[in-house]
Amino acid sequence: MTKEDIDASEAPLMDHLIELRTRLMWSVGGFMVAFLTSFFFSTEILHFLILPFKWGTGADVSLISIKLLGVFLVKLKIAMFGGMFIAFPLIATQMYRFVAPGLYKHERQALAPYLVATPVFFLLGAALVYFMLLPVAIKFFYSLAAGTGTDGKNGIQLMPDIEAYLDFVMTLMLAFGLTFQLPVVLTLLGHIGVVTHEQLTKGRRFAIVGVCALAAVITPPDPISMLAMAVPLGMLYEIAVLSVWFLERRRKKAAAAKELVP
Repeated sequence: MTKEDIDASEAPLMDHLIELRTRLMWSVGGFMVAFLTSFFFSTEILHFLILPFKWGTGADVSLISIKLLGVFLVKLKIAMFGGMFIAFPLIATQMYRFVAPGLYKHERQALAPYLVATPVFFLLGAALVYFMLLPVAIKFFYSLAAGTGTDGKNGIQLMPDIEAYLDFVMTLMLAFGLTFQLPVVLTLLGHIGVVTHEQLTKGRRFAIVGVCALAAVITPPDPISMLAMAVPLGMLYEIAVLSVWFLERRRKKAAAAKELVP
């Protein structure tokens, strides 16, 4: 290999490294802005996250903090979670713009819809937790504690810690948001030919078992949370089967149209 060949190979590498540095700077900068914004509005965000707790208890029950730095840690966690959520579109865009030059035009067109679908399905999962699962689960836990006592009469009084409650909420939202990416992932795999509609149909029984196992592992050990995840995931799997079938049908029509063209 001559010196000219080495110089020619080093030039594109340096261009890629500079491009990568630029994308990383934009991503980190966007996250920091979103982090600081979320920290500034952390009190308002916390009040919003506490609403399902009030809906579930149906009374003016207060959350407590058992740590000196408990409230600060809560605000910090809200800022981290909110920063990642708000900055995700920017980070995903920077990742896409970094890899897009190495893709064909039809590959870029195929990938773009999934970048939009990913946050949409994440929001659907988080909304299910916020509006349905949390109020029902909290009501169930309080009813269970009220009916449990040493003498069978006096129930246990729950005094939830704000940090533990926030961890519970964020864990559920993150778990549901990620698992709700199931149709996005399966449709993308079907788009690139890794899985087919026939394979997904034949594997439905195994998918149901896998969905139930995943719900049992990810969610808290109560039947409400497990059912709240297992049932929607089963429905999302069926949506993915239909989506892959639609893609294959459209692909066959496009191939047939090309064959008719002289």
